Amino acid sequence: MNSFATKFSPTDADIELRRAQEIAEEEGMSDVMWGSEAGFGNLVNGHAFNIPSVPDPSSFLRLHTDDHADPNCKIKIQHGTTTLAFRFQGGVIVAVDSRATAGSYIASGTVKKVIEINPYLLGTMAGGAADCQYWETYLGIQCRLHELRNKERISVAAASKYLSNLVYGYKGMGLSMGTMICGWDKTGPAVFYVDSDGTRLKGDLFSVGSGSTFAYGVLDQGYRWDLTDAEAQELGRRSIYAAGHRDAFSGNTCNLYHVKEDGWKFIGNYDITKMHYDGPGEVAGAPGGGYGYDVRTQGRFSALAPTVPA
Repeated sequence: MNSFATKFSPTDADIELRRAQEIAEEEGMSDVMWGSEAGFGNLVNGHAFNIPSVPDPSSFLRLHTDDHADPNCKIKIQHGTTTLAFRFQGGVIVAVDSRATAGSYIASGTVKKVIEINPYLLGTMAGGAADCQYWETYLGIQCRLHELRNKERISVAAASKYLSNLVYGYKGMGLSMGTMICGWDKTGPAVFYVDSDGTRLKGDLFSVGSGSTFAYGVLDQGYRWDLTDAEAQELGRRSIYAAGHRDAFSGNTCNLYHVKEDGWKFIGNYDITKMHYDGPGEVAGAPGGGYGYDVRTQGRFSALAPTVPA
């Protein structure tokens, strides 16, 4: 009987959800605002996972995955991406590619690697898509509950700290995440890097993924605090283009977001191949012509350079 009662007793998540809904009713919030379980279905019912029935799950995963680049491992976790975010005087620019890979196989070219946590917070995805999508969506639920309880928006620092603490509890259990939590709060624009080891870093500029070294090359050359909005958006586009052009595991398209004091705005989706030959189109701050080296140097090769007299 006790086991039967325990099985059907409400979980902590159920109690929290019920309490939040009561608060929402007191505040006069409609069902449309609240949505069906905040729009996340069964996710609000907790996040307990079955662990393999082995003495030490962490050692088991290390033995059977490619944590140590073992070519004979049973589970090959191979992935690639390019995500970046930087803050400047006009807010935060978030730019990502849209390619998902499984080893050398391009699994998808239309992945949405920016998670819209709330109207003022964005998260990026790098690593395992399922891990990033699940935990950042769960973070969105917790940010909404914080807002209902405290009657104010959660800060970027608090949201990133919550995610860091959450994934740290699963350290060594196979999570694969490298994310940035970006947004605008009372302190202004903020960017935090969080990964699946629980690492949490605050900074002005981050890039994560297999193409990040190419993106950093463009970012380091062009970044400064006093960029205009158009210049910052162009820097984000160029950085993702560079990674998509040079890194085999990044590419397809670039999704660009701009976070300001009044919330985030989706700027556009840009085809990386089209950017190579034609540029991003009629957008402010973008030069005419394509981004590609061969396009920019056409007719200006060293073989055509004037001869310098001896």
